[in-house]
Amino acid sequence: MNWRTVLDSFFSAFNQFRTISFIDIIDILIVAYIIYRIMKLLKDTSAERLIKGIIILVGIMLLASMLHLTMISWLLQQALNVGLFAIVVVFQPELRRLLEQIGKGNFSRLIVPADAPDEVESMITATVSACADMSRTKTGALIVFERRERLGEIISTGTMVDAAPSAELIKNIFFKNSPLHDGAMIVRAGRVCAAGCVLPLSGNQSLSRDLGTRHRAAVGMSESADSVLVVVSEETGSISVAIGGMLKRHLSPDMLRKLLENELLDSEKQEKSRLAAIRDMWKGGAGK
Repeated sequence: MNWRTVLDSFFSAFNQFRTISFIDIIDILIVAYIIYRIMKLLKDTSAERLIKGIIILVGIMLLASMLHLTMISWLLQQALNVGLFAIVVVFQPELRRLLEQIGKGNFSRLIVPADAPDEVESMITATVSACADMSRTKTGALIVFERRERLGEIISTGTMVDAAPSAELIKNIFFKNSPLHDGAMIVRAGRVCAAGCVLPLSGNQSLSRDLGTRHRAAVGMSESADSVLVVVSEETGSISVAIGGMLKRHLSPDMLRKLLENELLDSEKQEKSRLAAIRDMWKGGAGK
């Protein structure tokens, strides 16, 4: 190993780092945040697995090029060239929305999504309405609102739904003759993500003995994640909410709405306010 070459490369990189300006730092932070938002958008989706596959292929191609494996490098390069057209087909809806947002001048919304609280609020309204009806008919229900901690492993135990929220959809999922009514419904980003999911039961021995499996599963899930869980008792029709291992029982529909708004909308608004400065900075920079 030529240590002189290594030292020259190190000092060259160090000298370039010394010349970095404040604008360069802002540029790096913006690019890093855009990458973060894209990764967060792709997390726990089929697109995430597709991106991982592409990264693996690129890594193999680079390794083959370093080892001078000409045939393998050529084949992988041709596969990636064809793969670019496949990516356009697979992500056609997302690319269309991207171009529409740019055409409307709403590029900042791609960086800081502004409609998430509205979607969550629609989900809360649908949940409260459905729970009020299911409480009167004594229809058992178990609803999980995902927050910061992802529930990919829990979602994989059920059936994917990925539908816009509505009280009718929620009541149909928990209808007694429905094949999904015994499991939990998972809500992600204001949408019905999955149903019929299996949750871990709580091992808390201090829980009341009159609590059924749904309530113990709700408490158990709230102990292992930061999710908010809503339970409708099949025996009494009582509405309960589990948060952080604690169960709040005998809630009215109005109390349920206020609790969900405090737990879900406040966190969304806090995240939105933290990112509002970045959006303003982006708009200000674009206007100069």
